[in-house]
Amino acid sequence: MAGDDELAGVLTAVGPRLRALRLARGTTLAQLGESTGISASTLSRLESGQRRPTLELLLPLARAHGVPLDELVGAPATGDPRVHPRPFTQYGRTFVPLTRYLGGLHAYKIIIPARRPADATRPEQSVHEGYEWLYVLSGRLWLALGEHDLVLAAGEAAEFDTRTPHGFANPGERPVEFLSLFGAQGERMHVRARPAGR
Repeated sequence: MAGDDELAGVLTAVGPRLRALRLARGTTLAQLGESTGISASTLSRLESGQRRPTLELLLPLARAHGVPLDELVGAPATGDPRVHPRPFTQYGRTFVPLTRYLGGLHAYKIIIPARRPADATRPEQSVHEGYEWLYVLSGRLWLALGEHDLVLAAGEAAEFDTRTPHGFANPGERPVEFLSLFGAQGERMHVRARPAGR
């Protein structure tokens, strides 16, 4: 039956969602087990698809990750296309998620407060798998990309392979707001100012 196939597909997708959410927050299976009361072995089997998810397991996991239950199970849309973002703060920056689901591209609006005198040093760089696309909404963004230092103004965009050392900072005296699209699997955005041939 089609309904059975749909249910099986939803249940199969829960494990990868749980794993992606845990890894995105930098949490180990042992730490998650402590906060939920679920053994690390059960959590591992859930993530790998060897254990069928139940409400008794999913409710504490949704609570621990601070996400709605329907986000864990990928519940089908009910006609309301709006994303209800839950902003969070990390590294002194505010992140506003603009995508609902854990797979594929992740979109965020990021706000970095105005620079303090102590923040004048070059941004600390990191390296990881993926590809990122940035668009500055307001203010100025300092992008340290490898050996290059770029300052992007409102309306400017950049895209780069995140295996290149990179870091961000606010070089200005007012907050900078920018959009970030990140694909962990290396998905790329293609931006064109005008159609080719014109």
